[in-house]
Parts: sequence; C-alpha cells; structure tokens
Amino acid sequence: MNTTYRKRTIVLAILAMSLAAGCGGGGGGGSGTSGTTAGTGTPAGTGGTGSTGATGSTGSTGSTGSTGSTGGTTDTGSTGTTSPGTDASGASATWTSVKWGGGGYVTGLIYHPTSANVLYARTDIGGAYRWNDTSKSWTPITDGIGFSGPESRFHGIESIALDPNNDQLVYMMTGMYTFEGNGRIYVSSDRGATWTHYDVPFAMGGNNGGRPLGERLMVDPNKPSTLFFGSRMAGLWKSTDSGKTWAQVTSLSSITMTSDQTHDGGIETVLFDTSTKGSGTATQTIYVAIAPDYVTAAGLKSNLYKSTDGGASWAPVTTPVSGFIPHMVRASDGMIYVPFSQGGGPSIAGPGKLYKFDGTTFTQLASYDNGGYGGLSVYGSGSTAHIALGVSNTWGSGQVVQLSVDGGATWKEIEQGMPHAGGGGAVSGWVDDIEIDPSNPDHISHVHGGGIVETLNASATSPTWSGNVTNLEETATNAIVTPPPGASYKFIISAGDIGTWLQTDLAATPTKTPFNNWSNGNAADLAWADPNYIAGSGVVNSSGTAFGFWSGDGGATWKNFAALPAGAATNKGGSSSLVVPSRNNVIWAPANSVPSYSTDSGSNWTATNLPALPSVANGWDRGYRLVADRKNASKVYAYDSGGASWGTAGKVYVSTDGGHTFTLSAGSTSAKLAPNAFWTTSMVANPNAEGDLWLADGEALFHSTDSGATWTKLSGFATVKGSGTTGDAQGTSAIALGKAKAGASYTAAVYVVGTRNGVWGIYRSDDAGATWSRFNDDAHQYGGIGAIAGDWNSYGRIYFSGTGRGIIYSN
Repeated sequence: MNTTYRKRTIVLAILAMSLAAGCGGGGGGGSGTSGTTAGTGTPAGTGGTGSTGATGSTGSTGSTGSTGSTGGTTDTGSTGTTSPGTDASGASATWTSVKWGGGGYVTGLIYHPTSANVLYARTDIGGAYRWNDTSKSWTPITDGIGFSGPESRFHGIESIALDPNNDQLVYMMTGMYTFEGNGRIYVSSDRGATWTHYDVPFAMGGNNGGRPLGERLMVDPNKPSTLFFGSRMAGLWKSTDSGKTWAQVTSLSSITMTSDQTHDGGIETVLFDTSTKGSGTATQTIYVAIAPDYVTAAGLKSNLYKSTDGGASWAPVTTPVSGFIPHMVRASDGMIYVPFSQGGGPSIAGPGKLYKFDGTTFTQLASYDNGGYGGLSVYGSGSTAHIALGVSNTWGSGQVVQLSVDGGATWKEIEQGMPHAGGGGAVSGWVDDIEIDPSNPDHISHVHGGGIVETLNASATSPTWSGNVTNLEETATNAIVTPPPGASYKFIISAGDIGTWLQTDLAATPTKTPFNNWSNGNAADLAWADPNYIAGSGVVNSSGTAFGFWSGDGGATWKNFAALPAGAATNKGGSSSLVVPSRNNVIWAPANSVPSYSTDSGSNWTATNLPALPSVANGWDRGYRLVADRKNASKVYAYDSGGASWGTAGKVYVSTDGGHTFTLSAGSTSAKLAPNAFWTTSMVANPNAEGDLWLADGEALFHSTDSGATWTKLSGFATVKGSGTTGDAQGTSAIALGKAKAGASYTAAVYVVGTRNGVWGIYRSDDAGATWSRFNDDAHQYGGIGAIAGDWNSYGRIYFSGTGRGIIYSN
C-alpha cells in the first residue's frame, strides 16, 4: 500500500499517544481502534549499543548473547473465521467480509515445503491468512484472541515460519512499526486456528520499509525447537524453546541500532544449509543476509555471513556485488540461489542480479537493469531447476516475472504482456515475493501492492494470470456512511489507496466511484432526504492533489468540485470531515482547518465562524468532526475533540443555519468532555429524532436529546490502561446507529466500540443506553474496530473496519 499514505493515515490512528512521525492518521487500516497505544516494552532504539560484535574473521567465537526477557503468554486464541457467535439477546450472529478483493499489500507467501496446499499470506497491516484449497479462498487467522483493539499493532506481520516436520505448527512475528516498542511472537499448533503469544525483546516493523524481505524467521529443520530471527535493529536472535525466550547472537554482533538510524533492512533472512530434517541435532551451517544499514552500524564486512557451528561463530562471505539480498533459496542439491538488489522494498530497486552459490563460487545467472529482483523461488535442482524471478519497481510497464526451466541457462518473460483476468490486472510495481507451488511447478503466485496474482499454466506460451484474493480483504478504511432505507446502495466507503466507492452488492466488488485510480478517500456523506446526492473528498496518490466531488444521481455520474475550501489543498490527512445537509449544500472540514461551506456543490466556498484549531504537536493532525441533523437540514454540529489526550477539553458547536455559523454549546463545556485524538472519538445523530446526538470522547459515552444544549454521561464505559505490549483499551472510540429492534423503546439501535467491565468490544443497546450487551465475541475482534456504521434496513447489521481487514458486516 502507498507508503506516504501509510505515514499519514495508519500509525497515528493506532497509536493515539505517539508523537513519532510514522504511518498513521485518522482511520486507515482499522484506524481509531479503541485504546491502542504503543506497547510499554523497551522502545526501539533504547537498547544498549554494546561493544562491536565479531566482524566475522574465520573461526571467531562468541557466546549466543545476552538472554532476552521472556514475554508473558496469553490464553490460546481462537479462529478468525466467519463462524457464528451469539450476542447477549440469544440471537445467532455471523460475520462476513464485504467483497472488495485485496486492496492492500501482501508482503509474503509461505508454503509448507512438503504438505501440498499448506500456504500462508502475511500482510503489512491486515494480519495473516491461510489458504483453503477446498473453497479456493483465504481464511483470516488473526481475528480472534490476541488481536483485540488494544493489540491492533500486531496486525502488522513481520515474518511467518513453518516447521518442515509438522505442518500444523506455525510461528508468526508481529509488530507494525519499530517505534512502537517490542513485538510479539505468536505460536499455533493448529495452523492458526488458535494462538499463544510471547513478548520478545526486540522491535518489529511489519509496515516499515523493507517489509517484503525474508523470511526473517526460520525454524531449524533438524531441531525444530530452535528458531533464528533476523531483526531490523538488534541483529540476529535465537530461541531454543520454540520461541518462548530469545537471546541475541552476539557472536555476529551485539549492536542495536538507534531509532534515528535507518533500519529498513537489518538481518534480512536466515537460511539453514541442510538436506536433512528431524535429526534432533541442530543444523550447523547457517547463512544470514544482512542489509547495508546493519552492515554499516555493526561494522560488518559483507552482506552475507556464514556459520559452521550452529551460530557460535560467523565468517563473512565474499560476494560478487553488495546491496540487499531480499530472499535466498536452497535447492535440494545444496545449491543456494542469491539475488542482489539495491533496496529493501516495497518496490525493490535495481539493478538486480541473480547468482547461484555452491558454498565457494558465485555464478551469475541473470541481471535486470531497470528494476530489482524482489521475488525468488526455485523448484527442483540442477539443470532442470525451475527458477522464478519477480522484478520489482517496473512502474508503467506492467508486472515482470522471468522464468527459467533449465537451471538459469535461459529465461523467458511469463507475465508482462500476458492475459490478465479476474482481479489480476497487469499492474506495475511491487513483485517483492514470488513462489512456485512446491507441489505444482506450473502454479506460480506473487504479491503486489493490491494483493496476490497467480498463474496455473506458467509453462504455456502465453500464461494466464488472475487475482487470488477471495476473502483476502485489506482495504484501509477511513469512513463508512450508510443511507436511509430503500436507497440504491448499501454504504459509501472512504479508504486509503482505493479511494471512495458505493457498495451496492456486499458479495461483489463495487463499480461506482468518482475516481478509478489509486487515491485516498478521506470523507463522504449524502443528503438524507435525497440519498442520490453524494459528496466527498480525497487525495490523488500519484500527484498528492486534494480534490472534492459530488454525484446527483446515486453515483452513476460524478463531477469534481470546481474549487477547494481554505486548507484543503495543503491539509490532506484523514482527520477531516464532510457533511451534506441537503442537495448542493456541503460543509467540509479539512484536517487542521476551519470548516467552510458551499451552497453550489463546491463551486464556491465560504469559511464558517468556527475557531481555528491550534496545533497539539508537530506533524499531528486534528480536525472538526461534522454531523448533519437528518431531521432538520438547518442544523449541523461540529465536534472539536481537543486534538490529543494532552489537549484542551472537547467542545461541541451548533449551527441552525445549515452549517454557515456556529455557536458553542455551553452544555458540552459543562460535560467536561475528555480531550482525545480525532480518531479515538466519535459523534453521530439519530436520523429519526431531531437534535438526538451520541458522542464518544475516547473515555466515556454521552447522549443529548436537545441538539447539544445538555449532555448526559452514561455509566459503564471506562478506559483500561495497557500493560506490557498491550495498549490501552479505550473506554469509547466509535459509535454507530442503525435500525431499531422491533418493539424497542428507542428509535435506533446504538452500537459503541469501547470497554465495559474491563472487556473491550462492540456493545449494543436497544433502549437508549439503559442496558447493554456485547455484540461481538472474542473470536471476532479484527485487531480493533475503526470506522463503523449501522444499517437502516436490517436490525442487527453493522458495517465496520478492522485493522487493515477491509469491511466486515454482521448478520
């Protein structure tokens, strides 16, 4: 996914208290997940630098490093599939992904070497998936226990390793950004149906630069209780108890890089040089590929090091070129295939060169000047080996995949210019991991910025490619808005990278959009009395240009706003809001800006009288959250959340002239609303009653029935402070209203993302908050809940975004 967008629209939303400049912002990828803050483990870069490790002279010795702290275990997790749950009313609930199809960056594919069709996919912000060959679809395996709102950062998957002796055993290293602190390892003995996790004493970066490198985590095939992991900042680590405890391999280096040093590579990948497995004796010959950043920081002599004594000592391997080694593959005959490129990705830079290495001599097999070798896979050995190379960074010319079926003697292009169908469009760019199916060499898959594509006839003269993203949903949602009953569409989604779309069929990829190219959709709304009138805002990825748009016919045709309001061209972050009180009338609040209104569908704009928002921190967006009263188009509400937890108290302003001028609600001042970030707060209006507002200030829940003149604080919701690598469980962070239960005393069902009695989840009330029941369950937590909206046609149906998990709906 777009790295610039990630830096503006993911991390800040997930880490509401962090000042670090990273991927972040108001709503992308499950943004605003309740209560997620940086873990309280040792932050990246604060470890001691130690003495410089051995530089690899032959036969150098050293201990296996200081022992890392042991992480605490959790209860085993539960499956993240759409299996039914039961809410407190006794009604059966199911959870299903809305169809988009991919939409995000899959960073790696991991096959079991001997068990057919055992395949996993890791993503940068959306967790991990296991392939279901029976249904020909992907099963999400990181939706349940261990992946709640306060644990959303563990939807960034750094690496996955499989035990070659046991196809049920899966290891997964997690943590979205290095600045968040130490990560976790998750361990499953049932292919990801359940998990146990342990804290680890080093940082992860599943959505940092260099995320397609690897695999960084590897299981010793001869002694599978031994694992090695190549970290980004702290060198090489080893576990001898299946991941429970870790020690730094100081015989390679004891250096831990600081947070201000580039750390997009580190130890890139680990390779065990052995043809045996299950012997019970640890593999002695091991190779590690080391990125230029860590080579420099640690004073090492090569990008490739070798140990012949199980990691007790290391020696540099003289390589024909230097740079990044994104992947390494060992064939069954002992030949090692090593690609070199000039970047860690995404979109690994060239030139690229591929060599085979017999332990002594490198022999060049291929080169590519206009892109880097991002992906490498080998099937078979010797002169009949099939070698697939994914060429990355080929913008504008289509994806490039080169295949040799004679051990690298000759090559042919098998994707660029070939037929593409079924979501496998010939897009350019991030071919940063490629895999030949170990049970079928004609089946080749590779990742890209929007998911996975595959061919089942790689040896054909003209292979056919198609998308392989069924039930793999990784859109990063900023906002969801639902129309009144009977509208021609289910909802409007505003999302990172894919832009803004109208979803008309939950089981089909949408087709109605104002801009059918990569863009970020920030906000959208509709005229409640006239839902065919829609307006929204976004940013074009390729140029970084902000734009607004409208449709008067339910999305059949679109026009861009002729002008932009003050602040929109430069403040393009996700902490923005836009509402439509009635046809042609739009109020737009760009991030960090005074809202403006237009009465002519964006041809002209006039600033409102709302006060300017002072900055709360450098690089930290804030904004007004606008809400249109659905019963009275003259009333519009503006909520200033305070910007951050250290900001000023929240305030609500009320307009009675269609959003042109606003007056401060004295009642909101009296309510003493807690200050919090835009993305951990919410305000919505009940369309069935004028002036009926609900507000979540990040800590508590408030209700007003008099257009914000007075506010009642409802009891029961409260923030639970985080511990260890688990962040805060926010008291409240998001609200949705939907169709009321038949016979209910209140005209809307109320859904709140928050924490009651110490348990984070989605809670529902049918009686205006007098009583509550948990609506989701532990198996359906999705790494947190960001954007959420209720359906007005069906009671009990909500649409919401998990962290990088697209949109899910309930039945």
